[in-house]
Amino acid sequence: MLNTLTIWNFALLEQVQIDFDKGLNILTGETGAGKSILIDALGAMLGNRLSTDFIRTGADWLRVEAIFSLDNQPRVVAYLNENAIDTTEGELIITRQITSNGRGTILVNGCHTTVAVLKKLGTLLVDIHGQNENLALLNVSNQYKLVDGSDDRIKGALTAYQQAFKSFKDKEQQLAEKEKSSADNEQKLEMLKWQVQEIEAAQLQDNEDEELEREIKKLSNAEKISNYIGEACRNLYGGSSNGIGVVSALEEVVENLRDLSRFDDSLDNVTDTIKEACIQIKEAAYEVRDYGDELEFNPQLLDKLQSRMDVIDKLRKKYGATIEDIMAFKEKAQQQLNDIENYDDDISALKQEIEKAREEATACAARLTELRKQAGDRLSMAIEEHLHELGMPDARLEIAINEAEELGSLGADELEILFSANPGQDMRPIQKVASGGELSRIALSIKAVTAFRDDSPASMIFDEIDTGIGGRTAQMVAERIAMVAADKQVLCITHLPQIACMADVHLYINKQVVNGMTSTSVRALTEGERVNEIARMASGVDVSAASLDNAREMLANAGVKKQQYSRKLG
Repeated sequence: MLNTLTIWNFALLEQVQIDFDKGLNILTGETGAGKSILIDALGAMLGNRLSTDFIRTGADWLRVEAIFSLDNQPRVVAYLNENAIDTTEGELIITRQITSNGRGTILVNGCHTTVAVLKKLGTLLVDIHGQNENLALLNVSNQYKLVDGSDDRIKGALTAYQQAFKSFKDKEQQLAEKEKSSADNEQKLEMLKWQVQEIEAAQLQDNEDEELEREIKKLSNAEKISNYIGEACRNLYGGSSNGIGVVSALEEVVENLRDLSRFDDSLDNVTDTIKEACIQIKEAAYEVRDYGDELEFNPQLLDKLQSRMDVIDKLRKKYGATIEDIMAFKEKAQQQLNDIENYDDDISALKQEIEKAREEATACAARLTELRKQAGDRLSMAIEEHLHELGMPDARLEIAINEAEELGSLGADELEILFSANPGQDMRPIQKVASGGELSRIALSIKAVTAFRDDSPASMIFDEIDTGIGGRTAQMVAERIAMVAADKQVLCITHLPQIACMADVHLYINKQVVNGMTSTSVRALTEGERVNEIARMASGVDVSAASLDNAREMLANAGVKKQQYSRKLG
């Protein structure tokens, strides 16, 4: 819901802050006071074009700021989160500014964003209805939303159909891909066979390459290893340049300390420690000696291992960095080989699956069509009834659900809204026969029927929807706008007292000249001021006692009507 709109240096508006509320917010004022400028300013908040032409004379910049409540607006919150815009405060602040040099900025909750993002956000925040905006009625997707949103059963049936339709189309895509690849199958078959055979012939073992690399490294350096072992043994057992080995030296130390203990036992613990170390070193020395005894340089074995390693390296260059990668490649190639060899069987099975999926989707589509026809009939009758009340007693409207030739993303039917305004005229598509004024009344009738349950934005604008009407028709338009306002926040610019008296918030737009400069102000009217404004709208400039009494009566009657609509929704 729109809470506040603040405007600086926008055309006639120098600085204006307007506080809106839930329900029906009416804007009235003298012709030329700037009512349409407010709609232009709000349109800038919703992604409409903003140029330097709007900057107030004598100013270097303009700015518009709107504050929306995010309560009960999950689609808006989801879209903001998708664009990494913070929503934790529970409100949305949009600021848009442009300078005289044409430089513009857009901030959404403090984040810089683009016009494209703002335009999409605008469609989720506010629904505008005017002579031009009613063209949205002609959009086929909006017509489907009208019908599908009127019955929860349709939503469930549509979800079931779209799942079945996706399965059907996915299988068709699989068939197309298989048939497209069939031309290359012969050549690919030979290649896959050769690859699988080459890998199988190698008879690879898990981690074989790592073990081979260790053995080759050992045999290739056998001479160096032998030298290191010989020197280690000499150091351990003697025979080195100093003539005594580590083991012998430690044994001698132990004997000396034992002899010492006969005179002083304070080093007994040290003796035990050195003795244990001597034992461990002797065991290690045995292992070194045994390793040296078993060491043998075998040129034939080295050649054999290197030849085996060459085979593995060749495979690694072709199929993967490790034996695990090579085996994974082989499994994939084997699967492709099986697919090609079983091509005919797979195609036959896939065609059967496609036919079954088509039948399932067709059955879901038939259920969806039937529900849409029922909903279309109910909506047609309800909308037509409102049209009769809106000064079109001979109007006929039908939401026709026709059978489509093919299954589509929305079902197996085509939706069309047919309309006839006058007796004796055939019903034809609304885009061909309905005038702008008729489209406005059709839109209002639709909203009167669906506003309480559709998922349209929480705020709506009716921009001079009263053009060219009066009398009883004006009263009927007023009542239907009030019906919509019982569930949605509605902003309405009007010249008709019948509509203005339905306001929950009545805003008066006043134009004045100060020091040779024209400016426009906006303020909420008190109850007494509302009576005067309704009287002025009904009788003109000369407000008499009778016109004031009439205005009070209109306001009282409007209050009764609004209570009725509230009770119906409750």
